[in-house]
Amino acid sequence: MTPLRLISFGYLHQPIGPDGLPIPPEADRIEDVRERLRDPAAAKEILNLDGLHPRVQDIVLNTPGAPELIDNLVAYALLPAGPKVIALGCAGGKHRAAGLVELTARRVRARGREVEIEHLHAHLPRVLKTVTS
Repeated sequence: MTPLRLISFGYLHQPIGPDGLPIPPEADRIEDVRERLRDPAAAKEILNLDGLHPRVQDIVLNTPGAPELIDNLVAYALLPAGPKVIALGCAGGKHRAAGLVELTARRVRARGREVEIEHLHAHLPRVLKTVTS
C-alpha cells in the first residue's frame, strides 16, 4: 500500500482563493479543526512549543472530541483502498493540527501502514488574530 501522507497546516497562512477563503492543501480528506477543537494555546506554558512536543500532544489528546477524531482518522487511513493524503488544519497550524498529525501518525504506523508527515506551518510563530470593529 502507498504510504499515507499526513499534512498539518494553518488556514491563516494559506493563500486566499477568489471566494475570499483560504485554500487548503490538496488532499483526499481535509479536516478543519478550528471550530471542532478548542485552541490549546490558551495554556500559557505551551505558547512557544509546537505540536511535535509531547506536552502539546498531551493537551491536544485531552481536548474534548480529539480522541474520537483520531479514531476516525485512523480507521479512514486503514481502509483497504485508503487515502493517499489527509490534511489537518487549524488557525495557525502550530498546535492542534500538528499535534493531531503526530498522534494520528503514531497510531497508523502501529497498525502497519507507512506514514510520511509534512508540517507546513508548525515552525512559524503563533498567529494572533486581530479583531476589528
